[in-house]
Amino acid sequence: MKNVNNCSAQVRPDPKKERARTQLPLRPAPPEPARASRPGLQFWFISPSTMTFSEILDRVGSMGPFQYLHVTLLALPILGMANHNLLQIFTATTPAHHCRPSPNASAELWVLPRGLDGKPEKCLRFIHLPNASLPNETHGATEPCLDGWVYNNTMDTIVTEWDLVCSSGKLKEMAQSIFMAGILIGGPVFGELSDRFGRKPILTCSYLLLAASGSGAAFSPTLLVYMLLRFLCGCSISGITLSTVILNVEWVPTWMRAISSTAIGYFYTFGQFILSGLAYAVPKWRWLQFTVSAPYFIFALSSWWTPESIRWMVLNGKSSKALKTLRRVAAYNGKKEEGEKLSLEELKHNLQKDISLAKVKYGLADLVRIPTLRRMTFCLAIAWFSTGFAYYSLAMGVEEFGVNLYILQIIFGGVDIPAKFVTILSISYLGRRITLAAVLLLAGVAILSLIFVPLDMQMVRTAVAVFGKGCMSSSFSCLFLYTSELYPTVIRQTGMGASNLWARVGSMIAPLVKITGEVQPFIPNVIYGTMALLGGIAAFFLLETLNRPLPETIEDLENWVQQGKETKQESEAEKASQKIPLKLGGSSPDPS
Repeated sequence: MKNVNNCSAQVRPDPKKERARTQLPLRPAPPEPARASRPGLQFWFISPSTMTFSEILDRVGSMGPFQYLHVTLLALPILGMANHNLLQIFTATTPAHHCRPSPNASAELWVLPRGLDGKPEKCLRFIHLPNASLPNETHGATEPCLDGWVYNNTMDTIVTEWDLVCSSGKLKEMAQSIFMAGILIGGPVFGELSDRFGRKPILTCSYLLLAASGSGAAFSPTLLVYMLLRFLCGCSISGITLSTVILNVEWVPTWMRAISSTAIGYFYTFGQFILSGLAYAVPKWRWLQFTVSAPYFIFALSSWWTPESIRWMVLNGKSSKALKTLRRVAAYNGKKEEGEKLSLEELKHNLQKDISLAKVKYGLADLVRIPTLRRMTFCLAIAWFSTGFAYYSLAMGVEEFGVNLYILQIIFGGVDIPAKFVTILSISYLGRRITLAAVLLLAGVAILSLIFVPLDMQMVRTAVAVFGKGCMSSSFSCLFLYTSELYPTVIRQTGMGASNLWARVGSMIAPLVKITGEVQPFIPNVIYGTMALLGGIAAFFLLETLNRPLPETIEDLENWVQQGKETKQESEAEKASQKIPLKLGGSSPDPS
């Protein structure tokens, strides 16, 4: 008992109680309420028995074979995410086309009217064939393509199947917007369901929904059915994305979060390479749609091995299942004995703070009601919106750069490799906040610079666009990790869903903004670039999460904010003190 006496000379523990405690070395007795405030005894009783979840994870293996397999199983389905997000680049390609001749017209004498640029009209034809009396074929009366269109190649897309050209061309953009609307709606819906029913069940259901709706879209008899099924695909993608991010963050140690999140992001990058290869090998849009959707039936079966979030189970009164999961992880990591030492009472005692919060339910309204969350949610909303808005303006505009579609898609995907590598270094050493702000500001500058590059300089425009797209990919990688670290556990999934929603709003609006190009060609890039700059500015108002544990409660977040304010005040006070002029040596404050 020498150590206790040294800790507090005035508090001398009862020898009888001490002998009783020494008989139970494996389970230290809890502190007595009357003595809990005494520093000597508080250190002796509470510190050895109270652990955070990170320390519990260390006991069962915080980075062992289980974590590697866990991250791999979460990352493999991400390979197909790019296939669905960018699928319409290939399934909705618009080939060269012109009006089909009328049934009574002779194919040999068929002539097309020409526009002001000298190119044949795509959406008009002559009512009567021009004759020798007309000095110019463009002077004849024209009409719309009443008998359909003729396409100049053998490409099989939804455009050629349902004639989504000319006046119906906007339906092509609407199909992509409806898909993005599904992602938008799926964010908050699956976020709430995940907080209520768990991360794992929602992940499995999302896999099944994507497999069923995606495969069904391949057999769509009409465009309306196709749009509806693509909407369900979008909903399921939100469920997969959110559950993947949360399960990744909660099962790896703090120092591995950035690495594992970026590694999963690389799977999305490689998926863009796979998309180009699949589109080249499977030119029929229906078969391509089925090919990218069917594997998710297998992913739904493999997801049974993915464990549920321990924090979620504890918060929802499933401590027995949480203990069983921890023991399974310990056995897989070669620490079976450590896992057996864990007891239900110990787990409940160590995570008592989390269990007490299980009765407190937070929802979307709390993101606005609580001041600390309101400010953070507002800044994240701007960052997410600008990222989705600018990203899809570049990613879905591949056709506009006049380069081979398959090659350019590979280049657009390839830029993510160095971009994500630089991102992981930056967020690990410089921090999340400065990285997010920097990539958004750089992307904004790149998009705005496209205004000043002439249209005939295709290679320069492509290079600038590829750089901007790389910055936007870095922003997505940083935001998924950053957002999951900012929101407390009790509202993390809901916050992720709400934040992700704004990215989908941006991706929905992005195609509509291109319509403003009919007024002035530079207007879309001005809007895209300005929003990216605003997102970068908003990032500076967020907290830095580098090397900090995940906040569990709203109180943890508020304490974190208060600590930041105190640190800033101390820094300002120190700077102010350095500006006070020093008095001359030898002078006396006494006037006498």
